[in-house]
Amino acid sequence: MLNYTTYLHKTATVWVTFVHGAGGSSSIWFKQIRSFSSHFNVLVLDLRGHGNSKSTFKNAFTEKYTFDSITNDIVEVIDHLKIKTSHFTGISLGTILIRNLAEKHPERVKSMIMGGAIMKLNFKSQLLMRIGVLCKSVVPYLLLYKLFAFIIMPRKNHKKSRLIFVNEAKKLYQKEFIRWFKLTSEINPLLRFFRTNEIKIPTLYIMGEEDHLFLPAIKTIVSQHLKSTLLIIKNCGLVVNIEQSERFNIESIGFINKQTIN
Repeated sequence: MLNYTTYLHKTATVWVTFVHGAGGSSSIWFKQIRSFSSHFNVLVLDLRGHGNSKSTFKNAFTEKYTFDSITNDIVEVIDHLKIKTSHFTGISLGTILIRNLAEKHPERVKSMIMGGAIMKLNFKSQLLMRIGVLCKSVVPYLLLYKLFAFIIMPRKNHKKSRLIFVNEAKKLYQKEFIRWFKLTSEINPLLRFFRTNEIKIPTLYIMGEEDHLFLPAIKTIVSQHLKSTLLIIKNCGLVVNIEQSERFNIESIGFINKQTIN
């Protein structure tokens, strides 16, 4: 089972589950835990191969990485904790896992907060993936990750986010990085399905105005999906929960409270 940590509220019955992206860990939510746990029960977890959810030697060469199997890892944790329903908050690739979980188990998902959401790979990001596929076995993975982090988060005010994500990526094994990279390089059919099939679950997209790779697609989705709303934060790139944590927390908590009242 995945490594996880819970923060229990004295009286609240509402749960919020946080899902990080590839190369990160539950520690990237350090600016959210105090704010959210003062209102709700909070669950943070490490995806397989990340943080303290290290693959065992026995499973290192046999585990199949698919979006469904990784989504099932999350379901296993909430089943174990007997959490019937939860609001889900994700960043980057974590938003894809949350959306997939909502497709497979819509009755478990009260709402989705999608930070720096990935719902389409544009030409730049597809080119990035192709370069990565060609180089993943010959170029040290950390060098690749640094390059990707700079392309995705290029501005001076994104530096803190870049450093956090590169430092987290240092904890991954090369084989683990290659597995996750292979997974993300096969993502297009799933994202196409998500874009064309609206889900009847309240969804808040929180995107940075400077997110040049993924924001355009989210604008299109929100214009077509009735249950989706979009908040664009100025002076902010992909990693909205770190770069503009206070705004992210206020808007997310307000959104969850609104769903709880409804």
